[in-house]
Amino acid sequence: MPELPEVETMRRGIAGVAGCRIETVRFPPSRVRPIVTMPSARQIARRLPGDRIAAVARLGKRVVLELASSRRLVIEPRMTGRVLVADPPDLVHLRMVLELAGGKHPRLYFWDWRGLGIVRLFSADDFQRTLGPDQVGPDALEISAAELRARLANSHRAIKVALMDQRAVSGVGNLYASEILHRAGIHPATRCNQLGIREWRRLHAAMRTVLRSALRFQGSTLADGMYATAANRPGRYQQCHAVYRRAGQRCLRCGTGIIVRIVQAGRSTFFCPRCQQARSA
Repeated sequence: MPELPEVETMRRGIAGVAGCRIETVRFPPSRVRPIVTMPSARQIARRLPGDRIAAVARLGKRVVLELASSRRLVIEPRMTGRVLVADPPDLVHLRMVLELAGGKHPRLYFWDWRGLGIVRLFSADDFQRTLGPDQVGPDALEISAAELRARLANSHRAIKVALMDQRAVSGVGNLYASEILHRAGIHPATRCNQLGIREWRRLHAAMRTVLRSALRFQGSTLADGMYATAANRPGRYQQCHAVYRRAGQRCLRCGTGIIVRIVQAGRSTFFCPRCQQARSA
């Protein structure tokens, strides 16, 4: 967390900063773990003032401020980061403040409880070298069924693990991978090279349906309350979760299966053994 629906909700929420001029950049001092900045916070604070935000974009799980100078300021929320135009929850975990002029939002905030987020300032060339198509896969809402299959069908990895590979397809993480596979009726441990064409098409359709639905509900705010929209409001898609964190509960789809939790690549996976039956090797 946050994944594509949450980061895209953030992007939409701060879209109004496009056209604003950056007056100052502050990285408030704090007693808690500092975030990673590249280059240093001092250099970013010196280089950005006077530039204008030309557009607000998203790259997978990252918010990208496209600047008039052709540079990119990339904010990666990671586990507990929020990109806000509303007042942050507290000042202790406030990591960066952009003072803006010429628009409806006077400030843009980056707040991060655990300090795992990353802020990077790229030149146009460095952005392409570091986060271009060779490093980040097609967006999960834009990739076609044929391209999804072409990128993953020869892999011997479990489909759940492969879906979270950001070089293959960007934006899907642990939560939505479980929800997508449940909707597609595919066991999460199934190897990619075991899936047939119809299953790839079903998987692609499920991915689009789940992610679009999550976007409509402005993402998922879990029990820790860490995720919130740019207006500092919780998402609502957690009310629609079919399997995620529902281990031991009855499946909402078939009504008889009991949701199971397993661990894959160090992450929790949730599925219904009745709706998502395992297949032999």
